[in-house]
Amino acid sequence: MSKESNQTPQSVLEAVLKKSEPIHPDAKKVIGYDFNQGLDYHKLFQSYATTGYQATNIGKAIEIINQMIEWKYTPSPEDNDDGGEIKCKIFLGYTSNLVSSGLREIIRYLVQHNMVDCIVASAGGVEEDFIKCLGDTFIGDFALDGQELRKKGLNRIGNLLVPNDNYCKFEDWILPILDNLLKEQKEQGINWTPSKIISRLGKEINHEDSIYYWAYKNNIPVYCPAITDGSLGDMIYFHSYKNPGLIVDLVEDIRSINDQAVFAKKTGMIILGGGVVKHHICNANLMRNGADYAVYINTGQEFDGSDAGARPDEAVSWGKIRGDAQSVKIFADASIVFPFIVAETFVKSKLG
Repeated sequence: MSKESNQTPQSVLEAVLKKSEPIHPDAKKVIGYDFNQGLDYHKLFQSYATTGYQATNIGKAIEIINQMIEWKYTPSPEDNDDGGEIKCKIFLGYTSNLVSSGLREIIRYLVQHNMVDCIVASAGGVEEDFIKCLGDTFIGDFALDGQELRKKGLNRIGNLLVPNDNYCKFEDWILPILDNLLKEQKEQGINWTPSKIISRLGKEINHEDSIYYWAYKNNIPVYCPAITDGSLGDMIYFHSYKNPGLIVDLVEDIRSINDQAVFAKKTGMIILGGGVVKHHICNANLMRNGADYAVYINTGQEFDGSDAGARPDEAVSWGKIRGDAQSVKIFADASIVFPFIVAETFVKSKLG
């Protein structure tokens, strides 16, 4: 074709105006919430499913968690009971920073109302709950100078501030309890595990604001495989000098959490953050050839091969999530998204 031609080259037309294959009739159209309809938070959150990007993943997470809840007490056809047995065991995992934040109250609500069946937390995710019963945590700023804060005895967690006095109060509270644990170990032969210690601490704190008070009351096991990795570990270290001999058995707990998964009819995982809490729950579900439902919420990326960054499909390759499972990962700060996910799932189910 000559340069003077007034016709668009056919090759250009084919490249730019390539015909599309038909879209599947069940495909959802992208459409967001229209505030001209007024303010309806339930409809707003429902619209996330068709908004796109992480909003759509949030919508999918809401759908998956509602399936967990629906299955939790649903009798299966082969059952002859009244539906009281748990049919889907819900595992909840979270990191310490989330208990330091206001998500602690969201988590406490779930445990208080027996909405989850098994918890895995980091050491900080345990101790920060008890410390908040003894002293307050305050809003600060990400940009506060670390050296100045150290002089003032203020510990920064992101944009939160924890007075170091709170940890001194924690020491005063917990060391006599550790003395009693050691005494019972020697006199009664009690084999202390992290989950048994956390249950005992929940009983001792006797405070309705505490996650672990309600875990103790509702007999919800709380596993903490890295129990020494935090202030709890500091206290155990100090105690080993003042009154040595306390033994903490991890082996009994690994059998216990794995059995939680092995003997469940179905399992669902809700994991906030990464690290040991994420892998510990996933690995327990490996023992049953994978969880049936999984919701991850974290900001980790997979390019470095980290377990925190891994999407659910990587866990499928290991047998930690079933190939036909319903799963999603939300790339987001859990402090932003988890409250309204709980509102659209557990709270909505409770309120009917």
